[in-house]
Parts: sequence; structure tokens; C-alpha cells
Amino acid sequence: MAELGPTNPLPVVDAELNQPYRIGEGVPEELQAAARYGQVPNVFPYLIQDGYSRVRTTHEVPAVVLENSKLRAVVLPTLGGRLWELFDKASGKQLLHTHGTLQFANIALRKAWFAGGLEWNIGTRGHSPTTCDPLHTAVVKTPEGHEVLRMWEFERLRGVVFQVDMWLPEDSDVLLAAVRIRNPHDHEVPMYWWSNAAVPETPETRVVAPAAEAYGSDYTTDVARVRPTEHHGKDSTWLVNSAHAADFFFDIQPGRRHWITAVDRDGDGLAMLSTSLLRGKKLFVWGQGDGGRRWQEWLSPGAGPYAEIQAGLAQTQVEHRPMPARAEWTWVEAYGNSRLDPGVSHGEDWDEAIAHASTRLEHLVPDAALEDALAESKRIQAFAPTEMLVHGSVWGALERVRRRAAGLGWVDEAGTPFGDPTSGETAPWLALLEGRGFAGAESFVAGSDWEGLLEHDGGAEALFHLATMAHARQNLDAAIAHYDAALAAGTIPRRTRALIHRGRARALLTTGNVDEGLAELASVSRLEPTNVHLLIEAMTLSIRHGLPGQALALVSEAPTGMSDVGRLRFLTALALARAGRSDEAAAMLRDGVEIPDIREGEDAISELWKDVCPDEPVPSRYRFRMH
Repeated sequence: MAELGPTNPLPVVDAELNQPYRIGEGVPEELQAAARYGQVPNVFPYLIQDGYSRVRTTHEVPAVVLENSKLRAVVLPTLGGRLWELFDKASGKQLLHTHGTLQFANIALRKAWFAGGLEWNIGTRGHSPTTCDPLHTAVVKTPEGHEVLRMWEFERLRGVVFQVDMWLPEDSDVLLAAVRIRNPHDHEVPMYWWSNAAVPETPETRVVAPAAEAYGSDYTTDVARVRPTEHHGKDSTWLVNSAHAADFFFDIQPGRRHWITAVDRDGDGLAMLSTSLLRGKKLFVWGQGDGGRRWQEWLSPGAGPYAEIQAGLAQTQVEHRPMPARAEWTWVEAYGNSRLDPGVSHGEDWDEAIAHASTRLEHLVPDAALEDALAESKRIQAFAPTEMLVHGSVWGALERVRRRAAGLGWVDEAGTPFGDPTSGETAPWLALLEGRGFAGAESFVAGSDWEGLLEHDGGAEALFHLATMAHARQNLDAAIAHYDAALAAGTIPRRTRALIHRGRARALLTTGNVDEGLAELASVSRLEPTNVHLLIEAMTLSIRHGLPGQALALVSEAPTGMSDVGRLRFLTALALARAGRSDEAAAMLRDGVEIPDIREGEDAISELWKDVCPDEPVPSRYRFRMH
């Protein structure tokens, strides 16, 4: 696997979360309203994880194994609690797309993500902020002596606590997972959850779900009501029939059981079933084009193609659901081998395939058994951990201290202890809570209570964090005022001064003060010449606003070796092209440019190639376009 690398120290302040979906005509107003509700501009207070490379070496990764006579499940608690393997002993098949080469790539809300297994996504649309972080993990023993694997964390975008309890009863054909989300606030919060499973893609793999219609999009068209079995003249329930990347959110009608399955030529494959709270069921494919194939090789080198089947709280991923104040939501998910008859599941009669799969899945795990598991999960959720395996973040512990200091309610931690809040990350914030002054922090927090404490402190470091918090929620006038006040407040450490100027420059650019903003951004990059993140920002925005010469000057002044960073090599080539030096840009591309954090759907390298090498086809290594 690749190293995850250091976290990007620059606070996330701009409105960076673009919604890739547009809602088309014919979509119910209820869904359109849910799509408008709960959007966030960015992932603040989280920091971005973009320090990875594409150099892979052998690593040991902690794993927890749940095993019985039917199944063997492998979970990676230090990597978001990912269910990495689900091996069916009867068929001898891995039901999940899993592999031995773990490569981080820019897919998640905080960039770093890896393909394979089954992941837990919470917060807002996208792969979770916790997807590459350790979760608090423990073994829980019930009074009857049964063992449960518990993973939990405090999710900072929504300020909620989530936990996943997983268990594998003796001789059970399915692995069970109970998810609980708790909202400690005295107000409603927008909620999002999708469990995403990567499944092997073969020419004979078909996805079946109990619905004739779906809400579909291929990321270039509006979300619209479609029939997956008759999509653009093809049956897209066969994974290889989609030419381009596409989503299908199956419209499962009220009263029907909630499931989805992907089965191979033998009828074997992952079945995802859930109790009714987890309403949504989705199919995602990368498509059969050059870009789709390139992305899959980029994400899981040598592991072969895959698709995803998913289950979520809302009907589609454009929506958030309102979670009432102090509410607690629990549901149960089950995973096992469908064992369908391929003569029926792969037949031309879709209704017959659904009916057959429904019968087989009721035999795999009856609906009544899932309801019993739901009741059992609620009984064991508060049982205290017996053996701690992994410690997650300190943010839940800090939130407990903050809320108690403010006289606010908090969750019962008996089953999900967050431990001691003291650490290097939280020490400055504990000092602020305890009235001992604020000496600055490399981490960030959000919320009006924290802002009140920072305003009371009033020092330069506090003013910088107030500016950042206002900036992150897009109150740009207040942000600029706080940045200016921080600069005027007295002696400031060099690192903080650089971040203040960087934030001020970005706010100026967003408010239309382009010349001043670009000049300040160039100055701050020169102030911290070894900070590659500042140089990337300064070059990117200089080029975007028509100053390629400034970008080239900045990279020419960078310390030896920094210009070899993949993103900087690309930006240099782009600046050369924009400055009229196409031959030099073409030479760089022919020599090779690799951007480890290239974004899903980012076509910048291929577009530049077409500009500077118009008579040559785009090399396969640069074909990331999915349409």
C-alpha cells in the first residue's frame, strides 16, 4: 500500500463541495426539496488528506476477523472500519472486490480514499471524512458470551456520534451490522448515510433489486426517472452494458423489502439487505470507456474491474434527511451470498428475476430475523467494551468536555467511551475551555460556542481562528475583518502569519479583488517557500486568473526538488502552455506527468495534451475522462 502521508495544514475555507447532480423534470418535489436541504460548502473543520504518493511498499495493517462455518469477514479498523473481505466458504468466492494493493486517491470528501470492500459514509454526499481514519474499536461480550465487534466515532461535520456493531452468529449465512446514529443537539441536523460495497465486475455480473424504475444519472445528464433494464437501449442491470459512469437509485416502493444483489454467472454474489430505515439502494458503474477502465486500474492496480452496490438513508445521494433534536436512529444490515439460480436471475423477464431473488433472499435471511436482530442490537448497544483494540480520534472526548462546560446534554458513553481528551491536538482547545488562554492551534473547530470563547480571548491567534471559521461558512466580510484584526494584533508566529495572509488572499479573490488577492497569495508562498500546499494554491489561482508568468516565477524560486511534485509538474506545464511555450509544455507531458491526487472526473491532463500535442492521440495514462 501507499503511505497516507501528512495531512494538509491549510484550513478548508472555500466553497469546494460541488453537487455533481442536477435534478431533471418529472422528479417529485419531495425529492427536489430534499436535494436543496442540508448542503455544506466544505468539510471544515476537517483537514485535507492529500499527502499520499503512488509509491507502494509492503505494510502490516491491523485486521479483525469474524468467522463461522459459512463466512469469513475481515475488517480494517484503522482504515475507516472498512469491511475488507467477505469470503463465502461454500462457493470459495470473495463476495467483495478486495485485493492486495491499497492505493490512496482523490475520491473522498477529504481526498484520500481507496477502492475495495464495504465502507461506511456519513455526514454529507461523498465518501466519509472518516474513511481513512482509525475508528474507536473494541470487542463487546454479551451476557450470553457472544462476541460483537464495535466501531464508533464522533462525526464533526454534523456533530453526531455513530457506531457500527458487527457480529456473525454460529452457522449464520449472513454477517450482521447494526448502525446507530445519535444526535446530541437540541436542534435538527441534516443526516446522510450510505454503506458502499465494491463488488467484482465480470461480463456475466448482473444486479437485481426489487424495482422496475430508478432515478438515474451519468453525471452529464439531469437526475431523471429511468428504467434500468431499458436505459439508452440497453439493459444496464448488466454491469458491462453501461458505456459511461452512471448511478441508478432504485425506486423501491413502500411495503417492499429493501435489498440489492450483484450476482455472477453462477448466481453467486453479494446480497445487501436492511431493515426499512435504510431505504435507498443504488448501483454505480465506472463504465466501459477508456476513462472508466483507467480509473479502476488507478484505484486498484492489477485487481480487475469492479462496480458498487450501496444502501442509504434517503432514496438518492442528492438528499439529506432531517434528524430531529436528540434523536437516535438504528437499523440492521445483512451481507451474504445470494445463491440465485442464474437461469432465472439472468433471464429476460425482470419481474421473474425480482420474484426469484426475493424468495431466495427470504430464505437467506428472513425479514423477521432482521427485525429480531434489530431488537437484539438495541439491547447490546449500550454494553461496555470488553477489550479495546484501536483508539480513534480525541474529538468526541473534547466535545463531551465542551458540552458539559456549557451545560448541554451529551450521549451516554457507556457503550462508546471516548476516553481522555488530553492530546497535542486538543490541548489548546482545552486551555481555551478552561479559561487559561489560547496560544494557537494547528487543528480547527467549528460552532458558535467556540467562536464566543475565541472572541472573549481576543488575541491574534484567536482572531485568526475566528476569521477561518467565518470564512469556512462563507461570511467573507467578517472573515476579512478578522484577518485584518489578527495582523494588527501584535507579534504573530511566522506560520500563523502565512495562514492569515493565505486566508485573506482567498477571501479577496472570492469577493472579486483579484489583483490584490493574487499578489498576496504570491507573497505568502514566498514567505513559506517550503510549503508545497501554498505553492500549489498560488500557482493554480495565478493560472486560473490569467497570470501564468507569475506561476512560472513562483515555481522557479521553489527549493530544489519541489518542482518534481506531480501536481507542480502539471501546473508548470499548464503555465508554459498558457504563456505561449507549448513546445516546452509538450516535452514535459511526453516525459511524463503523474498527479497522485488527480480528482475523479478531472480531465485537465488530457485537455492540456490536446492543446499542445493536437496531432497525437491522448496516451492511455492520461485518459481519465469518464464520458
